[in-house]
Amino acid sequence: MRRPSRYPVLLHGFMESSGSWGERVIDGLTGARLTPVLVDLPGHGRNSGSGDPPIITLDDALATVAAAGDWPTDLAGYSMGGRIALHFAAAYPGRVSRLVLESASPGLATVEEGAARRAADEELASTLLRDGIEAFVDRWEAQPLFESRSALDRAELARQRELRRRNDPASLAAALRGLGTGALPSLWERLPEISTPTLLLVGALDRKFVEIAERMAGVMADARVIRVEGAGHTVHLECPEAWMDAVTDFLR
Repeated sequence: MRRPSRYPVLLHGFMESSGSWGERVIDGLTGARLTPVLVDLPGHGRNSGSGDPPIITLDDALATVAAAGDWPTDLAGYSMGGRIALHFAAAYPGRVSRLVLESASPGLATVEEGAARRAADEELASTLLRDGIEAFVDRWEAQPLFESRSALDRAELARQRELRRRNDPASLAAALRGLGTGALPSLWERLPEISTPTLLLVGALDRKFVEIAERMAGVMADARVIRVEGAGHTVHLECPEAWMDAVTDFLR
């Protein structure tokens, strides 16, 4: 059997890019001899541009992840990237050695929830195309979900905002329509099938995702939850040292 690679693949969240992880995470993993492979998901970063289709599909995202890694290896994803990482582990169980899901969910449990979320994401996509990237970034960053991130220093907040602004609006709209929570199939019923050792990392202030992580751990074969005190949805930015401790201990 081929030995696992020591180069974990990292998947960012919506409207972000491979640079959004921050230097402390990237340098920390590299210093721990876990040099990360940083992926720009379809519609984001270097994979954002006028050539994108009207809808970016899950198959597009899975193909991007498959092409990035030296499999088998570890896979980590934040928020949207976590959803895609979970779908990748479900589709290709032999490729993922260990799975880290930060502030991520397996989708929506009911058809009604999925339909409502798709409608909300379509409204967001239309607003983005109508009003442009600046107004959309303002709206996105004002969500209560990211309130705890206001404690970050101004330079880091400005850097994160600039990375969001660099994305192409049409590409982001295509990603919303094809990779949003309502667009992707739910994996709740398949969670018991996923035997990959999994770390579910959440900020203690992010109560919704703490509950989701605990529910997931209750049905997965080999999953554990770590709650980081003082952090909200973006643990890797708000408490990078705690993120590093949890992830490096798990991957080792």
